[in-house]
Amino acid sequence: MNLKLQLTRAFFLSLASVIGFGLVAILVGEQKIAQFDSAVTSFIQGLESPTMTIIMKFFTTIGSIPVVIILSILVLLFLYKVLHHRTELILFLAVIIGAAILNQALKFTFERARPTAHRLIQESGYSFPSGHSMEAFALYGILAFLLWRHTSTRIGRSFLILISIIMIVIIGTSRIYLGVHYPSDVLGGYLAGGFWLAAAIWIYQHYMESRK
Repeated sequence: MNLKLQLTRAFFLSLASVIGFGLVAILVGEQKIAQFDSAVTSFIQGLESPTMTIIMKFFTTIGSIPVVIILSILVLLFLYKVLHHRTELILFLAVIIGAAILNQALKFTFERARPTAHRLIQESGYSFPSGHSMEAFALYGILAFLLWRHTSTRIGRSFLILISIIMIVIIGTSRIYLGVHYPSDVLGGYLAGGFWLAAAIWIYQHYMESRK
């Protein structure tokens, strides 16, 4: 795939994500998404069992700030020590730190209270958009992008994409299952994370093209 096509795709993915987030934010702000939230929450929480709760708590822990920091440090060491790619290191840092800052800015903008009906764990702070979902999308999305560039086989790339999707989906779902986020929070987190990820990749690819 040539660089111009990659730039075009990244731009339109970023644009589509920010438009999608805007639509969800409007529905949340006008309280017109309650039926969607109720239906999805009822389905996911209807799967509750002792085993499922253990699994969901495990994945929500993986998406927590301490674990994300540990994983990020390991990735940074890999990029710097093994691949010797400093520009990719900067891209990774920009995506992860930028997503965290953007998430907090959005939370304090919308100030949506968390659900209280059926909580299996305790959380504080505002609800929209989901920080776990946004960071999961940013972290596993940028990992997929960077590792894809160093994976030559179709099987390897397919496995990479599959694992990334599974991690993003399950971490987001765990937040709904455990009762600390509405489904629209998770959807908003995915879209906001997608916007930031695609925008960062677009800037990175544009920078690499200008260097050539």
